[in-house]
Amino acid sequence: MEFSKDSMPRHIAIIMDGNRRWAKERGKNASFGHREGAKTLEKIVRYANKIGLEYITVYAFSTENWKRAEDEVKALMMLLQNYLDDYSKRADTENIRVKVLGDITALSDGMQKSILKCMERTKDNTGVTFNIALNYGGRDEIIKAVKKIAEDVKDGKVNIEDIDEEMMSNNLYTKGMPDPDLLIRTSGELRLSNFLPWQVVYSEFLFIDKNWPDFDEEDLDNAIMEYQKRTRKFGAN
Repeated sequence: MEFSKDSMPRHIAIIMDGNRRWAKERGKNASFGHREGAKTLEKIVRYANKIGLEYITVYAFSTENWKRAEDEVKALMMLLQNYLDDYSKRADTENIRVKVLGDITALSDGMQKSILKCMERTKDNTGVTFNIALNYGGRDEIIKAVKKIAEDVKDGKVNIEDIDEEMMSNNLYTKGMPDPDLLIRTSGELRLSNFLPWQVVYSEFLFIDKNWPDFDEEDLDNAIMEYQKRTRKFGAN
């Protein structure tokens, strides 16, 4: 698939929806769908790196996902930890930088160690930055940023008059990164589900009626081509 390299999005965010639905359609349990979704994710990140995407951010586990069945949550956490432990080696070899966005303090000690080890191992890589939103909630992220700024005001480090969008952005998990140019959600659902609410205010949205495990490189190409057809005005005429 050919698309213009001149108008390539720098940052694509993905809500990887439909793993459980995909598994159910095949008479399998949710864990099977999540494992297949993890394989799709690795394939897409590798391809994103190949075509020169600078950032890809995926929604792996939200702060609301704790409400799911206990067995499913445990299995998903085990899958994510094993994925990080295993993937960090390949990501390093492929020059991919891995970052985790979210409140990792609520995760198990083992998971936190795996996250920190993976980020440390890949921190100097110069290919695509692969952001994994894990125990992430958009409103929670904004509240944490507001509290940090409020503490700085209280301590005399910041004047209230100095608070602006840049300061807010610099206190989010995505500090130093461009906002997503394009947000993709699979499975046909038409909502954001508390994903990057500050960062996607001017992103282009694309909702795809395909479950995540079936998403492939051609779908990413098509998404980029659709993005390139659009005119981004950022509020201008």
